[in-house]
Amino acid sequence: MAALPSGVLGSLDPTSDRAVFRQIADQLRDAIDRGSFTEGAKLPSESELVEHFGVSRMTVRNALSMLQSEGLVSSEHGKGVFVRPRPPVRRLASDRFARRHREQGKSAFIVEADAAGSRPEVDNLEVKEERPTADVSARLGAPRRVLARRRRYLLDGRPVEFAVSYLPLDLARDTPIAQPNPGPGGIYARLEELGHHLDHFEEEIRARMPSPQEVKTLQLASGVPVIHLIRTAFDTKGRAVEVCDTVMAADAYVLSYQLPAT
Repeated sequence: MAALPSGVLGSLDPTSDRAVFRQIADQLRDAIDRGSFTEGAKLPSESELVEHFGVSRMTVRNALSMLQSEGLVSSEHGKGVFVRPRPPVRRLASDRFARRHREQGKSAFIVEADAAGSRPEVDNLEVKEERPTADVSARLGAPRRVLARRRRYLLDGRPVEFAVSYLPLDLARDTPIAQPNPGPGGIYARLEELGHHLDHFEEEIRARMPSPQEVKTLQLASGVPVIHLIRTAFDTKGRAVEVCDTVMAADAYVLSYQLPAT
């Protein structure tokens, strides 16, 4: 069996009190951080790692499982273990909802996908009227019914987020917003055409581990958390016109904010 390239991985420290499988995981993680194994690259096989470090196969598997639980690598049955891609899309909060994008017929997701050089898609689309939850109702000023728009977003065929927009039914019923495709610029462009010019957004963000359904919907690897974002849109009259509940794969985005200095 061919030896690993010189210098990619070091040797174990027998004097360390850190478990051997953790030392191996540390060395693989460091090699990934240095770029010795780039995104999509295949890691050395179990047999190669067993020979290199002189340990049991179970020890190597524990090290690889540790990296997988961190979301750093993914395992493909019969093929090997591969370095997972880093976040491809940067969400710039101060720009993504700029009116100029809507005037160009682009939604925020399309703007971000274009900037990343990725192909945007939307699937699992569902539009229906329903009763809002207590939280959504409170944010929207206690409407009795809302229009809910559910959809999944993909970049280059990979699911990256799932979002549900809730709009007061008296505002959205019998408008293009109630159609599966609301038209160029998305629902925010249609809201402004209806006279609800957007003034500002309030966002609440937290990170957490995904539910089983979210793992399935976003096809998440083991150990990958999600970013849960709730955004409320307000018009110039101070009315809340939409609540968007979004769950994003944490390894798909970098969230960027520009904050004033004063």
